[in-house]
Amino acid sequence: MTEPVPVEPAGWLTLPDVAERLDVSISKVHQMIRERELLAVRRDGVRRVPAELVANRTVLKHLPGVLNLLHDAGYADEEALRWLYLADDTLPGTPAEALAGDRAREIKRRAQALGF
Repeated sequence: MTEPVPVEPAGWLTLPDVAERLDVSISKVHQMIRERELLAVRRDGVRRVPAELVANRTVLKHLPGVLNLLHDAGYADEEALRWLYLADDTLPGTPAEALAGDRAREIKRRAQALGF
């Protein structure tokens, strides 16, 4: 059996783009990242956020909880990104895609199980 390969997020937002989309200051975006309400990783030397994690003018509702569970399980930001974007045939796509739909509680349960 082959190892699942993570898919790339559909798009990336720079931190100023996130601030504009959420209608908050750039310092608030940095705070959200520090407090694990939002995930940012470096791409081409610039911190970026997967666009689908920012739904309209808010962060996906269950994202902060999942990020905290992944952090508690020892996942660094890059590892959390990989986990969120790893294709899973038991889900409609990836955990990140399922977070945006009606499977968010299942994603939180799976993230919590990683800590055991």
